[in-house]
Amino acid sequence: MARIAGVDIPRDKHIVVSLTYIYGIGPTTAKHILERARLDEDTRTGDLTDQQVAQLRDIIAKELEGRVEGDLRRQVAMNIKRLMDIGSYRGIRHRRGLPVRGQRTRTNARTRRGPRRTVSAKKKK
Repeated sequence: MARIAGVDIPRDKHIVVSLTYIYGIGPTTAKHILERARLDEDTRTGDLTDQQVAQLRDIIAKELEGRVEGDLRRQVAMNIKRLMDIGSYRGIRHRRGLPVRGQRTRTNARTRRGPRRTVSAKKKK
């Protein structure tokens, strides 16, 4: 298993798919990285030589300048924390665990709000 940017990428997948296992690298960026490394997208990760893996590591380090994995996760977390600290609308929505980008909450929003909690009706005397 090749290790790039602190992530073990799968051996049996195409390299263009394997690179997307790294946080901060999507399909478009993965294709761009492979073009710079002059590698075929259909190449399996297990077929890469150590030199090619090192070349991919160098390109990711130079092109993305540390905006992958741990650094990127930390940056995103700090951005969310800043929004919560200044008390902005988005920060309050993050704090309460509600949708942040204007989605409705009367129905749906189950991903953010969690499973339904049934409220029982009070019995009349």
